[in-house]
Amino acid sequence: MVFHDQKLTDDQQIDFAAHFGPIHSSAQKARHHSIKHRLARDEIADISNLDGDGKVMEVDHRRRLDGLANRFWHTDASFRTVPGALSMLYAHVVPGEGGDTEFADLRAAYDALPQTKKKELEGLIAEHSIWHSRGQLDVTKYSPEERASLPPVPQRVVRTHPGSKRKTLYIAAHASHIIGMPVADGRLLLLDLIEHATQRQFVHAHSWRQGDLVIWDNRCTMHRARPFDTTQVRDLRRVTTRDVASTLEQAA
Repeated sequence: MVFHDQKLTDDQQIDFAAHFGPIHSSAQKARHHSIKHRLARDEIADISNLDGDGKVMEVDHRRRLDGLANRFWHTDASFRTVPGALSMLYAHVVPGEGGDTEFADLRAAYDALPQTKKKELEGLIAEHSIWHSRGQLDVTKYSPEERASLPPVPQRVVRTHPGSKRKTLYIAAHASHIIGMPVADGRLLLLDLIEHATQRQFVHAHSWRQGDLVIWDNRCTMHRARPFDTTQVRDLRRVTTRDVASTLEQAA
């Protein structure tokens, strides 16, 4: 859902999101507790290229390097035991061009799989870790305390959406491997599924303008940020609600 021409403070965005369920605290502060943060509230994630003083980040800034993994296809907070449900991303400032967000429909992607593949995926569990997605970019300089704050978690590869009752893939760049399968085979399977799910017929691209509030359901979509001129300011802020439980505790 897209709402144009909104005027929201951080507090208003958080209060609005709270109508839809408990809110995840930002994982950014868990893995960057030693740096200065720009936003005061723990419930809001700073999806921007600005440092703690509101200046465009240098190319080697650790939060900028960490945030580059948002260009991978992912679903918010799948690396938490209780993953994300709804995300609400609000645009304060957008660059002149670029910086779109693309969304992939994982329900339609599941429906399009051959029956033999659906059968193969039944009961599979993937391990999700934010450190895996960052490690793919060789962004690995995290303290033991930061790593311990977000341990790997298991999630179903196929789940049933609690609202529509439709089967949907649940995959992301955070998914490291399939539990019980050789790591190489599991990673190839996950890569094949992401490639399948991100065919153009399953993907929508949103071009941002200032004041846009975009809401999506992480339980049945993936998304990714697209490149832009990082000398220009891009200031988006996200609030994500918690799902009701781990996918392992919900219907397969």
